Amino acid sequence: MRLAARAAALTLIATLALGAPAQSSDTGPAPESSQPVALRLQDFFHMPVGAKGLVISERLRQAQGRQVRITGYVVQQEVANLGQFLLTPRPVLMSQHADGEADDLPPATVFVRLDADQKDWAVAHARGLVEVTGTLEVGRQEERDGRVSWFRLQLAPEAIRAMSRFEVTQYMHSLQHTH
Repeated sequence: MRLAARAAALTLIATLALGAPAQSSDTGPAPESSQPVALRLQDFFHMPVGAKGLVISERLRQAQGRQVRITGYVVQQEVANLGQFLLTPRPVLMSQHADGEADDLPPATVFVRLDADQKDWAVAHARGLVEVTGTLEVGRQEERDGRVSWFRLQLAPEAIRAMSRFEVTQYMHSLQHTH
């Protein structure tokens, strides 16, 4: 992952390392309020999968264009996509050079986009569960890198901040000692 002085880290205010996934249910429409709607990646599709294959859940469709809170794992990539990162329901290590388009991304992968002013920032990989809040967009879209996304989350500018020199040093050290 390319890290420069302008590399970004998930802030502790907007993105928290969690011990357990957020709780929500797929009962009825999302509540109308200023609070973000809690969504679970496991609830993105109707279960069990039927003859039509994966079908996006009604709760997810109703959250389109709204502020949502999603808990998941940041995908560890060999090469970071500047201005965005991927969030999945399970830990994933993506080897773009070895796997190309044949990666192990689950269907409920969310393309999390940073603010336009942060489009040249690389988000450092975070171990464990993280919680992100932003505006949800649902529907098929081809991304700049040619991938097709079905779920996108636009973060507010304050959701991400630049790493301090100390944090960059700690992060680089942690990359040398992965177990």
